[in-house]
Amino acid sequence: MWDFNIGQAFSLMMRTLPFVLLRAAVYFGITLAYILATGAGVVIGWGVGAFGDADFRAASMTWGGIAGFGLTGAVMYWLREYILYVVKAGHVAVLVELIDGKPLPQGRGQITHATAEVKERFGQASLLFALDQLVKGVIRAITGLVRGILTILPIPYVRQLMGVVQAFLRMAVGFIDEVILAHAIRTRSTDAWGSAREALVLYGQNWKVMLRNAAWLTLFTYGLAFLIFLVMLAPAAALVYAIPGAWSAGGFVFALLFAWSVKAAFLEPFAVTCLMQVYFKTTDGQQPDPEWDARLEQMSSHFRKLKERAGARFGATHNGEAA
Repeated sequence: MWDFNIGQAFSLMMRTLPFVLLRAAVYFGITLAYILATGAGVVIGWGVGAFGDADFRAASMTWGGIAGFGLTGAVMYWLREYILYVVKAGHVAVLVELIDGKPLPQGRGQITHATAEVKERFGQASLLFALDQLVKGVIRAITGLVRGILTILPIPYVRQLMGVVQAFLRMAVGFIDEVILAHAIRTRSTDAWGSAREALVLYGQNWKVMLRNAAWLTLFTYGLAFLIFLVMLAPAAALVYAIPGAWSAGGFVFALLFAWSVKAAFLEPFAVTCLMQVYFKTTDGQQPDPEWDARLEQMSSHFRKLKERAGARFGATHNGEAA
């Protein structure tokens, strides 16, 4: 069924509790910011709407809520590099060391240690963000290849359900970019671009194993997030009822935000930990396949950009092996 160890993954999560709490603080803080800004926008719209009729007030409240939500979204957009650099990559760094049986500092020392490790491997946050975007582009290309394979296989109704299949595949690869970054940390590479290239080739040549496990984790993660969303509908509706004018869509939006924060803070790092187990176990002792390297170069412009920025180490090593 799957190749990861749920108990071990949970144990690793508990041993990185400082990072789990940091993620929780960041993502629940983001959710709170969305709720406060959206609620403030609705209240302001309710006040402005007092100068008009009921329809004008309803429109003012709606636009006020949208403005508050959009403003918070814009702020989060500018913070995305910091979140990737400190929260996501940092957590990956300590998980890699634990998986390999290395000792880690306790408490807040984990965060300081991980930040230094990420800085050593990737430099500035902007570089890591640019690398992550290229990695995601290559993963999308591999997913496109998988979709193409599925359409020609004799699977009943696969063509009719291709929209659902595509959506599921997009969700299933949502955790894999952090696994690719983990490879650079684990190999102690000083060439982040070359290490990402190597990791992507290894991922490509093992795509069946990786996608099968990612599919199971997607079912677990989104299934639990949906249950949390259902549980939170009632208290979110009560919160909205306390806002002047009782913005009708607010309960749905706030419950959705809370479910997203739980998913990002707790479920996503668990899924990434499981996939790291699978990736490291599957690729240990393997060498990147030159045929997959050539295939990725042909079908992905993101991979070509990555290859241009990579050092000569990868190419020189494997050209020598090929010879």
